[in-house]
Amino acid sequence: MLLGAAVIQWSAALVKPAFAVIGPGGATSGRFLFGAVVLVCVTRPKVQHWNAPQWRSALALGATVAVMNLSFYQAIARIPLGGAVAIEYMGPFLVAAFAKRSLRHVAFVALAGLGVLALSRPGGGITLAGALFAGLAGVCWGAYTFASHRVGDVTRGLEGLAVAMVIAAAVTLPFGLGDAQLVAHHPYLLARLALVGVMATVLGFGFEMQALRHLKPSIVSVLLALDPAVAFLIGWLLLDEVVNAWDLVGLACVVIAGVGVTYDAAREDLKIVL
Repeated sequence: MLLGAAVIQWSAALVKPAFAVIGPGGATSGRFLFGAVVLVCVTRPKVQHWNAPQWRSALALGATVAVMNLSFYQAIARIPLGGAVAIEYMGPFLVAAFAKRSLRHVAFVALAGLGVLALSRPGGGITLAGALFAGLAGVCWGAYTFASHRVGDVTRGLEGLAVAMVIAAAVTLPFGLGDAQLVAHHPYLLARLALVGVMATVLGFGFEMQALRHLKPSIVSVLLALDPAVAFLIGWLLLDEVVNAWDLVGLACVVIAGVGVTYDAAREDLKIVL
């Protein structure tokens, strides 16, 4: 999960400069297209033997990640990477928080809300449009953990991920058709999109699917709480995004709340198993 977070956020930093040329939609389409081609060539999924549950799970995962990444790229085109991931994390966080209603979880929700307010303060670089796109990505992120877990359960290796990424590439293809000729005539941009596709779609999602094969989504959420911290670090190192004291306070609130809620969920799962 940590490798997946690092690779995915790193790829987001690499693709962000391309938005000025082809826009977030075109970058999303190129990323999935290249990633899907690599995954299909490597795994060669034997879909002729698939049953209905396998197709349904791959379709759900493909559609979910397509909307998630379209929204996320639209968000980071407007707001800093770290702030976008912190808001996006509210999706899986709130699912975990309200799964078990208690005063303790209400306190964690309030703490996370204060963290988001600190990140979205005036002058913090968070716009309404960027926050809304990040919020939509967060809803899809929560669904993604369950969809990826399901695909890992009903398929072998990475063949389910390969089919899901083909579906995601088909869903996002209309957003990249207008820029196809431009990308084809710029080898540097083509290479950047190919690299991002391999990093995010093949390696990032591949790492996370392997983790979700061995861990329940509620336990994985403990590690997802570290994604905003990874995003802030990469945004600072690679994109020269300014990180000040309020950003650190907001980040700490979000991460602590996320770890607290999902740790409780993991303990409940462990009690049931025992």
